[in-house]
Amino acid sequence: MMFKALSQMAIRHGLLPAGYDLLRLYMLSVRRRVIGEERLLGHLQKGGKAIIAIWHSRVFPAVGYAERLSPFAPSVMISRSRDGEIASQLARRLKIRPVRGSSSEGGRQALATLIEDLKENQLAGHVLDGPRGPRGIMKAGLISLAQRSGVPVFPVYVSFSNPWILRSWDRFLIPKPFSRILIRWDEPFVVPPVLSEQEFEEWRLKVERHMRGNQEADDRRFGWNNLFA
Repeated sequence: MMFKALSQMAIRHGLLPAGYDLLRLYMLSVRRRVIGEERLLGHLQKGGKAIIAIWHSRVFPAVGYAERLSPFAPSVMISRSRDGEIASQLARRLKIRPVRGSSSEGGRQALATLIEDLKENQLAGHVLDGPRGPRGIMKAGLISLAQRSGVPVFPVYVSFSNPWILRSWDRFLIPKPFSRILIRWDEPFVVPPVLSEQEFEEWRLKVERHMRGNQEADDRRFGWNNLFA
């Protein structure tokens, strides 16, 4: 609740620019290790397109790291809520183009906009279980986006050595000062363009299990278990 109150105050008083600068300084205190980044960057540098898939609770390290992807003009779907307005303004600071909408409000229009956007641009991000959960349950949006755009999906996993765990629906993670952060890129996959209803659900479940299993395996490296529970 305190985090939400501070966020609303930041919007009301125009404090987001200063807050963003403080976040960037804060993220300089953490030690970041990146694995497999060459998979994504090599694909993009050759002119390929990509959809980045990540769990909602792990997006905080985007501050500071997302700038590496700014040459590819990434877009991301962000909810129309007040919290989404904060995320939208932060995204613009990170040179990420926000597309407003979610699975619960304006989702079809936002998904269609992302599909059109990928016709002209190379990169889009998608949060698997956002904006309201349930935690660790992947929505159908990623499969629809990948299926209809024909763009490969690059999963990414983010783990921390010493995080604060917020009392939000997703147990949002914020690394404490001097934490170690692991950002690991997975092998990409392509969703077939034609799927029956049953095949679509099989794909959704397969990707959910794969990404959840990989995220939990990385969490165990730092001694954390069942953060999706």
